[in-house]
Amino acid sequence: MHVARTIDSTCGVVVSHSPSAPARVLIVEDHPIVRLGVRQMIAAEPGLAICGEASSGRAALELATSLKPELAVVDLSLEHGSGLELIRSLREAASDTRVLVLSMHDEVLFAERALRAGARGYIMKQEAIDGLVHAMREVLAGRLYVSKRMSQHLLERLGKDAPVTAGRLGNLTDRELEVFELIGRGLSTAAIADRLQVSVKTIETYRSNIKTKLDLKDATDLIRFATTWTERL
Repeated sequence: MHVARTIDSTCGVVVSHSPSAPARVLIVEDHPIVRLGVRQMIAAEPGLAICGEASSGRAALELATSLKPELAVVDLSLEHGSGLELIRSLREAASDTRVLVLSMHDEVLFAERALRAGARGYIMKQEAIDGLVHAMREVLAGRLYVSKRMSQHLLERLGKDAPVTAGRLGNLTDRELEVFELIGRGLSTAAIADRLQVSVKTIETYRSNIKTKLDLKDATDLIRFATTWTERL
């Protein structure tokens, strides 16, 4: 079920507000318990206010364009759609809304992809209790936010001018990685095609490319590898 909810009147369609007004935050997350946790965390913070919640990319885009929040906290794994695609769409449709990714996905594999898509920060859920509010304030202040570990990784990459790496999965494109995850979650080729709104033939091409890049022998190896990886998320 899609969740698209405006929390209170402080995040209406009127954009102008006084300098002392709290920064309005949109939560995009498909797990209710996580949304609750973020709400409770922000409720105690001066200068921040939750203005809406969404569980899917479509609902998030609708709320972002109508409510115009200063910040969207976005998960990469959503009920419907891709978090990376949503970030790109927000950059086009709600360019004044800064995006902070809050995800269970390993930052070494996903943070740079998210930043390239248009996000201004990335924090893993394991670090959220101590670091989420700080990350939000950094992004709202106009600064990029990643962990110290990821910052060092990016600096090393710049020094080596090397491609994104996180094991063999670093060789996959954003779309191939999305297809790989959906395979691991048990979706059939037809179901993945329907979810991504592309042809079955296109998904078959992605599967073939993934097998080649990951040096997998056949579909059974692909499913086994994808399932094992997804179970660790």
